[in-house]
Amino acid sequence: MLSLSRLKEKVFYGWVVVAAGLIIGLIAFGIRYSFGVFFKSIETEFDLTRAATSGIFSAYMVLSGIFSILGGWALDRYGPRTVTFVMGLFTGLSLLLTSQASASWQLFISYSLLFSLGTGAIFTVVNSTVSRWFDKRRGFAVGIASSGGGAGVVVMAPFATYLISNFDWRTAFIVLGLIAWLVVASLSTLLRKDPGDIGLLPDGLKPEAAKIKLQNNETSTQLTGLSLLEASKTGNFWFLGLIWLLLSLSVHLILTHTVPHAIDLGISPIDASVILSLIGAAAFAGRIVAGRVSDNIGRKAPAITCALLQVGALIWLIWVQDLWMFYLFAVVFGFSWGGVGIQVTVLVSDIFGMRSIGAIMGVIVVGWTIGGAIGPTVGGVVFDVSGNYSTAFAIGAVSMLIASLFAALIRENQKAF
Repeated sequence: MLSLSRLKEKVFYGWVVVAAGLIIGLIAFGIRYSFGVFFKSIETEFDLTRAATSGIFSAYMVLSGIFSILGGWALDRYGPRTVTFVMGLFTGLSLLLTSQASASWQLFISYSLLFSLGTGAIFTVVNSTVSRWFDKRRGFAVGIASSGGGAGVVVMAPFATYLISNFDWRTAFIVLGLIAWLVVASLSTLLRKDPGDIGLLPDGLKPEAAKIKLQNNETSTQLTGLSLLEASKTGNFWFLGLIWLLLSLSVHLILTHTVPHAIDLGISPIDASVILSLIGAAAFAGRIVAGRVSDNIGRKAPAITCALLQVGALIWLIWVQDLWMFYLFAVVFGFSWGGVGIQVTVLVSDIFGMRSIGAIMGVIVVGWTIGGAIGPTVGGVVFDVSGNYSTAFAIGAVSMLIASLFAALIRENQKAF
C-alpha cells in the first residue's frame, strides 16, 4: 500500500479526497433517498396514512438542518476525519435500531433523530472539504464528489428493493446499517481538511508556481472570504438558500412519492425502483457535465437552464401513465436536479470564499433540509385529500420556476476576496 508521501508524488491528493467523498455520499445519500422503496412497507406495517409515513422522513429532514449547521461548525473546528467518523457510527446505529422498531413513534427516534445525526451534515462536510482542495477545477471536482447522491440512488434503491422483496424491510435496514458502519467510518480516515494539512496547495499547484501567482496579484481563495455573519448580510446568501429550499422540495417530493405513485398505477415494485435508479444515474451525469461546463462559462446559465428543464419534467409527470414515460421523466428530472445542485454548491465557495466555508455551507444547506421536510409532506397531504398526486407535482413545478428566477438574481461577480 502506498504511503501518504508516495501517494502525493503519484497523484494529487485532492482526487483521493474527491473519491472518498463520492463513496461516502453514495452510501449516506443512497440510503436516504431509498426511503421511497421502504414507504409502502412502513405504511402497511404500522397502518399509517401517507401523510404520517411522509412525516417520518420530513422530521428527519428538519433535524438534518440542525445537524448540518452543527456539522459545518465542527468541520471548521475539528476537520472532516473526526466529524465523518462520528457520523458514520450514528448512521449504522440508526438503521439497526430502525429495524427493531415495534411502534411508529419509535421511528421518529431511531430514524428521524439518529439518522439525521449520522447523515444531516454529510453534504456540508464532503463538499466544503473538496472545495478547499480545488480552485480552477472546483466545479468539476465538486461535481464528481457530490454525484455520490445520484450514484447512491442507482446502487442503493435497487439493492434495498431486492432485500425487501427477498427478505423483509427490517433485514434491509440491518444490512444497510452494517454497510454504513463499514464504509463511512473507514473512508473517513482518508479525508483531510485542506491541502495545507499535508504540505500541498489547491489544484496540486507547486509552491514555486504559487509565488508567481501572488506576484501577479492572483490571490488564492484558500484563506480568504467572508465570515458567516458577513455572508448572511448579502443577497446572494439568501438567494442560494431559497434555491436550495425550492429544489429540495421538488426533489424530495419525487424521491418519496414516485415509487408509491407508480405502484398505484400498476407498475411492479422492482420496475418502480428502477425509476429512482434512473433519477440517480441522470443526477450523477448532470452534476459532472454541468460542473465541468460551469468551469468554462459560469454558474448561472447552467443553473437557470436546468431549473427550467425540471419544470418541464414535473409538468410531464402529471400525465404520465406508462413505464417508458416514467423512465423519460426520470432521466430529465435527474439530470436537471444534478445540474442545479452542483451550481449552488460551487457558487457558495466561489462567492463567499474558504474562510468559513463549513459554517456558511452548513447554514445554507438548512434550506435544503426545510424543502426536504416540506416536499414529502405536501405529497402525502395532497394524496390523502385528493387521491392523486397531480396538484403536488404542479406545486413542484411552480417551485422550480421560482428557483430559476432566484438563480437569475445571483451576482456571480460579487466575490468575497
